[in-house]
Amino acid sequence: MVQLYNLHPFGSQRVVPCKQEPAHFCCGQDVLFVASTAASCRVEVFAVREQGRCEPLGSFATLGPVLRMAHSSAGDYLVTIEEKSKATFLRAYMNWRCMSAGSSRVCVRMVGHKMEESYSETLKEQMSVVEMPLSDPPLCISCCPVNGDLLVGCKNKLVMFCLKYLVINQNLTVLDFERSLILHVDNLIPAEVAFCARHIAVTTELDVLILKLELVQQTADRTEGVSAPEKAMDEGSPSTHTLQLELDEFIICQKPVELLGEESKLCEIPITLESTELPTEDTKRFQVQYLLFRRFTPDQSPFGFCEETKLHSVQLLPVYQTAYEETENKRKLLSLFCFFSLPHIGYLYSIGKLVELISTYQYSEKSEQAVLTPQFLHVITSQNLQCFTVRCSAAAARDEDPYMDTTVKACPPVTLDVCTLRMQLFIGPRAICHFKNHVILLTKADTEDITERRKPTRRMLSRKADSIKSGTNSESEPGWNLYIIDTVSTIQLYREMVDYSRTYENVKTESCIHLLSEAHLLVRAAIMDPHFLESDEKEDLLRAFRESCAFLGDCYSRFDTKDYHLALPYYRMSGLSLTEVLKRLVAEGGEIQTYERGFIFYLTHSLNEDSNEELSKESGNKVLQIFYLADPMQLPHILCSPCMRNICPLTAVKYLQKVEKMMPSVVLTLTKAFLALKMGDLTMYEHEMNSYKETTLACGFIGQPRLLRQHKEGIVMPTEFAVHLKEMQPGLLVAATVALHENNKIELEEADTFFKMLCSSSENTIPQLLVDFWEALLVVSSQEEILQELLLRVTSQYVWRISKKQLPETKPLKTTEDLINSCSHFGLIFPWVTSIMSVGCSSDKDYHEDISRLQSLLCSQSINVASALPILEPLTEADSVGLTIRVLCNTHLGKHEEVIDQLLKRCPDAAVFYAQHELKGDSQALWWNKLLPELCKRTRLTGNDCPILISSLKAETLSVVAMELELRDFLSLLPEDGTAAFFLPHVLHCSQRKLLS
Repeated sequence: MVQLYNLHPFGSQRVVPCKQEPAHFCCGQDVLFVASTAASCRVEVFAVREQGRCEPLGSFATLGPVLRMAHSSAGDYLVTIEEKSKATFLRAYMNWRCMSAGSSRVCVRMVGHKMEESYSETLKEQMSVVEMPLSDPPLCISCCPVNGDLLVGCKNKLVMFCLKYLVINQNLTVLDFERSLILHVDNLIPAEVAFCARHIAVTTELDVLILKLELVQQTADRTEGVSAPEKAMDEGSPSTHTLQLELDEFIICQKPVELLGEESKLCEIPITLESTELPTEDTKRFQVQYLLFRRFTPDQSPFGFCEETKLHSVQLLPVYQTAYEETENKRKLLSLFCFFSLPHIGYLYSIGKLVELISTYQYSEKSEQAVLTPQFLHVITSQNLQCFTVRCSAAAARDEDPYMDTTVKACPPVTLDVCTLRMQLFIGPRAICHFKNHVILLTKADTEDITERRKPTRRMLSRKADSIKSGTNSESEPGWNLYIIDTVSTIQLYREMVDYSRTYENVKTESCIHLLSEAHLLVRAAIMDPHFLESDEKEDLLRAFRESCAFLGDCYSRFDTKDYHLALPYYRMSGLSLTEVLKRLVAEGGEIQTYERGFIFYLTHSLNEDSNEELSKESGNKVLQIFYLADPMQLPHILCSPCMRNICPLTAVKYLQKVEKMMPSVVLTLTKAFLALKMGDLTMYEHEMNSYKETTLACGFIGQPRLLRQHKEGIVMPTEFAVHLKEMQPGLLVAATVALHENNKIELEEADTFFKMLCSSSENTIPQLLVDFWEALLVVSSQEEILQELLLRVTSQYVWRISKKQLPETKPLKTTEDLINSCSHFGLIFPWVTSIMSVGCSSDKDYHEDISRLQSLLCSQSINVASALPILEPLTEADSVGLTIRVLCNTHLGKHEEVIDQLLKRCPDAAVFYAQHELKGDSQALWWNKLLPELCKRTRLTGNDCPILISSLKAETLSVVAMELELRDFLSLLPEDGTAAFFLPHVLHCSQRKLLS
């Protein structure tokens, strides 16, 4: 793979017109601060316009030479470490922009100083310098880009100042700081610190430590948070006495160490937190979480032992969540990255949800300084400004969307090899910083290099004629320059990458994909930029993003790569239609092409989806030819795609006949029958459908459900095949739909819609074919939740038809007897139910099937009667049907006494039949407590005019009671005014039973 792409990320360069030689510089939101060398204790401020044009805004004096400086975009302040009389001072410069308005007034105040109303009013028109005294000299500083808090590194400690917004009145808000936290770190002299979103990165010459300050719950006692790492690294190390002996003769170097995540607590660097805030109810309490510890040794340089081996350029880079709404003002912090570097190698870590090394950077020569951006890593060496690619946007994309790298979306991998985009020659690069699309570079040539520097052949970038450097610095003028190098726009560099990738299309596949992946990540990083929504290039960037996805889709489709499946998500992200992709990849004319796996993978998935796009006849026939050559077994499935509605059926049948000779299948046969219907060839249709048994055909639809139903604009649509089966073979249609449901190919609600559309029923009308489906599903389904739903549905439909006197529009596929014999959820109808129905009115005879089905359901133990009661409500007790339903429900609920009352009142002839069938076990006492007295009473009142009651009393009731009761209890139940001859046989039977026992 190509490691160096000689692209052109750097555009024009301009010279910053500094009056004195720069010692330090940093960037603001739209300005450049330049601190001069010790000769002049001043900071010059320049406004940076388009294409790097610099305009002086003014300057202000410092207390002494600036040793370190940093700008915070939050709060727009400049903080410096200055030296005077061998002492160092920490100062923050607020409201410095008033200089450009011509004001030269300066207010110096101590941090936390309470300002009076009269004094503070003058702050509107003058620069304010805040002095921040420290007990130890400040060594390094860093401002948090998220909230503007300040972190100061001192020997053995890190001090955190919180940025405060003090509202003086409605017209004036003043910035101030509060020293809120001190991190005491034993045996640590920080060389550099980085601070972002409560994450801290601190480096010494050879150690890196990354921490996170976590908020903890307030407790009653205000003890300080302490983190004391375990002393695990001491194990196996030499004793102190042994070390002392060896120190006389040897130099002892510690082993290199890398500890990630939880393991980094073992780094032997204890940290104690000291809160210095004034205690309030809102006081924040912190604890330290260790994220990374890494220790290097001087001999780790690939160029051998180097006494100057030490770390530099530690940086924390935040990446924000992509903004999609124009109204969004604040963006959520998504990911955080940490970069640090040795002279010859740089390291980039992700410290978000996981702490991991994502990239390493090998430099061609010793580096002086490096700066990380979301799109590039810029590194200066003794002779070059180098531009490397970074993987921040690839990692952030996966943090933002955990479902990345699916069939819907993709992103180039974080592990993608880094490469060098440009090595730009400069003489004597010394320092670098970056903001927006500008790189600021300080060069300082040695005396012997001055002649070479003036040769035009060594100048790689054009120096603008209008950028003339002041001649006042005559002594040092030949040796130094401060440049603002304008990096080209994302779109311009993207175009160059795409054009450059074409040179590798036919020779180096990996390089072509790599470069297009770089172009994609370049655009993705630009879209994640917090200022993306206000960017003039917004629409161009979105268009480039889709275009880059299309190019990557082309690569994975055309090239034989192991990641061929990525063609699908990239084409989807591109927004291209299937027709447009075919035009990109399929040559016009009849010539035969070779199609790689990626293209077939994309086509297969695209055609197997329910899409509203329809290919033209020509495109559809071309797709048939492609699959016949590449994957003929997919042809039946491809032909059922909604995209292929316009293909020629005869051509499709010819392809299927060729495939059938090699690999016959049920799905292929059904597909041929489907095409025969389209052509109107019923003879061919019948021939194909007679090739297999009906059960085999029903199972065949599982292999391709779209033979029966397809989706159009999200709505289930029956096919011509389903319409034909409805008319000619409804049983097969129902069986096939049941098979689809049981194999998770169709949901219950989806099947409802399918049958309603198939039968042209309204939303609230249930066609008989759907009821047939529910009944058939009851036979095979084993899911309790589905069963109860189906039982309630069929019950509701039976009740509706009976109550509305509505006959089914088609003859049911199964009779009640068929259902009773095949389905355990339909029980045998009880004799007492038949007895009640025998005395019913004849008007229900037309609805006998629905009545018997409903009664059969209630005669089983499957249905939950409590849930069904509201559904059964329309069937009143006015007729025999309503009586049977009510009695069946009460029986399920155990209300036997209430049932006997109902039967004796409405249908006494059935009471004994009911008692025989239901009054068993605990309910048997109702025979003599309820039924016998009632029958005797009724017989006495009616006399011999009711032979049924008399026979029931004599043959059934007295026989059961005589068998169950003791003689004394039996005699006590007999009426006093009864005929002895009537009861005597039962009395004798009861007494004989007692004697025998």
